[in-house]
Amino acid sequence: MEINAENEWSTDELAEERAPLLVVPEVEKTLVQKAISQTFESTAHLANLLPTGSVLAFQLLSPIFTNQGECDPVGRSLTSILIALCGLSCFILSFTDSFKDEKGNLCYGFATPHGLWIIDGSTTIPPAIAAQYRLKSIDFVHAFMSILVFAAITLFDQDVVKCFYPLPSDETREILTAVPVGIGVISSMLFVAFPTKRHGIGFPLTAN
Repeated sequence: MEINAENEWSTDELAEERAPLLVVPEVEKTLVQKAISQTFESTAHLANLLPTGSVLAFQLLSPIFTNQGECDPVGRSLTSILIALCGLSCFILSFTDSFKDEKGNLCYGFATPHGLWIIDGSTTIPPAIAAQYRLKSIDFVHAFMSILVFAAITLFDQDVVKCFYPLPSDETREILTAVPVGIGVISSMLFVAFPTKRHGIGFPLTAN
């Protein structure tokens, strides 16, 4: 009898373990919510094309300068300066590139019309190889797109939005929602149509 009871108990335990978990029904999203969700995902991917140092500095200092959205005129000025400096950093660093010297060390430099100017001057590049890193018109397109992407990330920061628009009207709220969506779509198309091959300061490196 005891054996049968143990068998029944073990059978009940197995039945409970095999029982399906509670499935929470999905809430159907509106078109605006779907657009915002997709924009968050696309912006997160586009953020990988920005200098990590600039984005990290903005994300760390933004809550401090804005006082988590409750900023005064001084905090608003500091936030404006922070946005301007980080945006300028994204623009300038788009013209940087990197290569490995004979020892395998990674060297960074700025692209110029004549080639790559090494920042620390630790090595020199032959003119034939340096010409491959010369400044091109597409670099200005990438720099401009970097500013647009950074602007989209800034508009998605609720602390920054509350700092400059503490009580936004319905029209302003619609603009603040629609503009990052448009920036994300346009920047995605431009980055796909005109990809960059540079691996500058703060940008991810590849095996090549």
